[in-house]
Amino acid sequence: MTDVLIVGAGPTGLTLACDLARRGVAVRIIDKSAFHHRESRGKSLHPRSMEVLEDLGVAHRLLTDGTTHQVLRKYFDGVHVSDTDPFANDAPLPGTPFDSAVSIGQWRVEGILRDRLADLGVQVEPGTEIAGFTQDEDGVTATLTGGRTVEAAYLVGCDGGHSAVRRTLGVAFEGRTADTQSMVCGDVEAEGVDRDHWHQWFTPEGGIMLWPVPGTYSFQVQASPELDERGEPLPPTLDGFQRLLDRHARVAGVRLRNATWLSTWRVNVRMAERFRVGRVFLAGDAAHVHPIAGGLGMNTGIQDAYNLGWKLALAVTGQAGSPLLDTYEEERLPIAARTLRITTERLRHVLEAVKEPGTGTEAALPAAVPQGYRWSSLAPGAGNAALRPGDRAPDALCQDAAGDRVRLFELFAGPHFTLLGFGPGASVALREVREKRGDLVRAHGIDAEPSGLRDTDGQARRAYGIDGDALVLVRPDTHTAVIADGTDDHAVLAYLDGLRRT
Repeated sequence: MTDVLIVGAGPTGLTLACDLARRGVAVRIIDKSAFHHRESRGKSLHPRSMEVLEDLGVAHRLLTDGTTHQVLRKYFDGVHVSDTDPFANDAPLPGTPFDSAVSIGQWRVEGILRDRLADLGVQVEPGTEIAGFTQDEDGVTATLTGGRTVEAAYLVGCDGGHSAVRRTLGVAFEGRTADTQSMVCGDVEAEGVDRDHWHQWFTPEGGIMLWPVPGTYSFQVQASPELDERGEPLPPTLDGFQRLLDRHARVAGVRLRNATWLSTWRVNVRMAERFRVGRVFLAGDAAHVHPIAGGLGMNTGIQDAYNLGWKLALAVTGQAGSPLLDTYEEERLPIAARTLRITTERLRHVLEAVKEPGTGTEAALPAAVPQGYRWSSLAPGAGNAALRPGDRAPDALCQDAAGDRVRLFELFAGPHFTLLGFGPGASVALREVREKRGDLVRAHGIDAEPSGLRDTDGQARRAYGIDGDALVLVRPDTHTAVIADGTDDHAVLAYLDGLRRT
């Protein structure tokens, strides 16, 4: 029997599959497409998503294959106005190691995640579509195309905005979809334009953008659509892209050719009314779709998967009960709702902002993926001015006994809870938790035994708001769970024991 069946092998499904596989969960992942696409689609990984993907062991490949500090070259009425790096003033900090979004085609993100999944012993099953499923208190029986059946403990729909899993569940997908297309897009090759910049040409009547897709000869084109004599938008074509470029860029010698992907985009703002029905879950675009402002689609799905993965793994292994699985919807549905509101507002803002010379898509960047789950039932108790339960746990640099630098994120990496004990007064509590729940928790002392890590310049204490002796329990998805006095191992053990509630 399969522990978890994942439907959909985009970034969300692949992230979830990798997270489950590294935890020893028996996972299958199917996708209705017979071939792996090479379309640019989503093209930006935000710093928080890079933290997630670093934990999964693929950040280095993404950084190698992608582009950081992408420079936006902006034109207005055919005149070059400015070059902008939206992250120019950012630098890696101890608490936030990634100082820029990574620009990379979605096809490459998926390829890197498929390779990582293969390293973990799991292959995507292409050309395999779910035809239906039933569930009871013991599991899910899914019927695949061709009449095959799969028995699984849980099923997760990561199969996009037209999710078959969501439709089978009968879960409402509430919101609105624009009647007409708002943008045409595609992948093309281009002569006469450099690949060092994301070129953004705007006029009072519209605009066109060419983004160089790393690792290819292609550019992703995004443009306001052509209109016919009745004012209706025309479907995208290579010739149409060229006409739009000539109209808005007004530069000689730039020729487009070899269109390998043509698509349209319209404003689509929808969210599922539920993210869990029994043993079936929805994640990514199957659970929520929103405007493209800020590039949040792929990022929100990755973070859905990161939230769900450790909870499913504990449930499968009997270390947690159904209430823990309820916290996926409890935590991620409000994040999705906030993301819909933010991106809708930012889309309106950027559409107005680009009418002014020198403004481009960076006007949408304040639309960062919301983080933190302070409202969650998994975030009990109080914190301090710097950190509260439910917040993302910051990174920081410490030193080990040999004087080598150790990042806290290195301690967090992997399928476990992490207990940080600050100060010598936390040593006894660290040993107690290690002895009683060492199967679930890795305990590390900071200026405390037994680990012997040293917070030599106070980075960790400042990041965590710690003054004196303290315990900080960090969830497997690197959000804080418990912040307690350095001697209060009972608070930590009670939290961990509470996960077993049925």
